[in-house]
Order: sequence, then C-alpha cells, then structure tokens
Amino acid sequence: TTAAALERFTVNFTITTLPYSADLENPDSARFRATRRVMNMLLDRLLKESSIGPVFRGCETTDFRDGPGSDRDQTRVDAVCTYSKEPWAAPLDRVGLYHQVSNSTRGITQLGPYSLHKDSLYVNG
Repeated sequence: TTAAALERFTVNFTITTLPYSADLENPDSARFRATRRVMNMLLDRLLKESSIGPVFRGCETTDFRDGPGSDRDQTRVDAVCTYSKEPWAAPLDRVGLYHQVSNSTRGITQLGPYSLHKDSLYVNG
C-alpha cells in the first residue's frame, strides 16, 4: 500500500477576548508558545470531531496578528492544518467543514474559553 499524501488547509479566525501584544509576534516568547499550544489543542479537538476526523492529522498555529483595523483588543489567528488524502475518504469539503466548525463554535462565537468574532472564520481562504 502507498502512503496517503498529506494535504494542508488553512484556518483563520479572530479572538475578541485575547488582547494582542508584541510578544505574540515573537515565536520564541513564552506567551507565543503558550498561546500556540492552546490554539493547536483547541483546533485539534474541534477538527477531530468533524467529518474529516478519521483523516485529520493536526493543526499548527503559525501566526498571531493584531485585530482588524489595528484593533489591539483582538488577536487574529492563522493556522495550517493537515489531513491525509486517503483513497477511501471523500475530498475535503471546505464549505461543509466551515459549517461544521461554525456549528461547533456556537455560530463562530466560542472556541474553548475564547470568544470569537462571528464574521472572522475562514477555511482555506
């Protein structure tokens, strides 16, 4: 058997209850590392429960940015997620996955202890 190819997709959203600060720009800072670890765990838990759960491999938060319009009360999160493209699995349905994530986050309002900007979720784009 041939190993399935790993495919990537992006997930982006804005947290309204995580004030942005300069140490979130620095991947070596304790705050960046701790926040990335929490985001990765929350995204992994969320996507393992979705329709791609059987082929989902994990998410890695890549970047934190200040909120829309330089709103430092909010933090934008960028993550790259990976799944294995198995021959038996349906192709990634970005729209369907977006709706599942929306439903699992109470209409894009809550991810774990964080509040989300309801219009900020993007899956692969």
